[in-house]
Amino acid sequence: MKVVILSGGFGTRLAEETTIKPKPMVSIGEKPILWHIMKHYSHYGHNEFLIALGYKGELVKQYFIDYHYMTSDITVNLVDGRAEVISKKGENWQVHLIDTGMNTKTGGRLRRLKSWLGNESFMLTYGDGVSDINLHELLEFHRQQNLLVTLTSVRPPARFGNISFKSNIVESFMEKPQAGGGWINGGFMVFEPGIFDFLKKDQDSLEKDALENVAKAKQLAAFRHKGFWQCMDTMRDVRYLNSLWESSAPPWKLWD
Repeated sequence: MKVVILSGGFGTRLAEETTIKPKPMVSIGEKPILWHIMKHYSHYGHNEFLIALGYKGELVKQYFIDYHYMTSDITVNLVDGRAEVISKKGENWQVHLIDTGMNTKTGGRLRRLKSWLGNESFMLTYGDGVSDINLHELLEFHRQQNLLVTLTSVRPPARFGNISFKSNIVESFMEKPQAGGGWINGGFMVFEPGIFDFLKKDQDSLEKDALENVAKAKQLAAFRHKGFWQCMDTMRDVRYLNSLWESSAPPWKLWD
């Protein structure tokens, strides 16, 4: 199943890092958070990625263009400049790097990928959060609900948006209200192609213009995840995630 990762925002709340790089390229350990997210999906067998680029997208492109050589042992002939890969240490990934516009909103970025996704189910997440969610269970849950969208609901601090639901069906979806706690959208979503009926223009927000209306249509399911989830919004988050990565068992590192 194809995986969309929204990676085009300005990351203004993390300006200490994002003045020189897009947020998905901020490092946890020696790798950008984008790599950690992709490793998670790959662990569950999802190896084809559509990266929706915007702000400083050229740095994401350069990272993946260089990735093969930078993660492999090579021999360079300094006479003619030829480089030979001696041992490949890269990932079994197919990565589509797609410019979706500098100022395009989240829904508009997804809308621009419609021709890439065809008439198939797909997964989607943001380029700034890690989790230990079991993606097999998420996908099975989505299929059981037989609805248009399934999002992963988590319980972080109350500064985020709020979801209320009855059973597994979302009753209301409110993106980032002024106050309130409870369950919020943690990303790690599964979509049916009918989502594109809710996206009309580049300035559509996936959250406000699409998911809120999908919820009103009783077509939005919530997969409740009580395990680890952490976004990277501030330098405090960056330091926290790096401290976890340096520990003996980073909670989102499911791969060997």
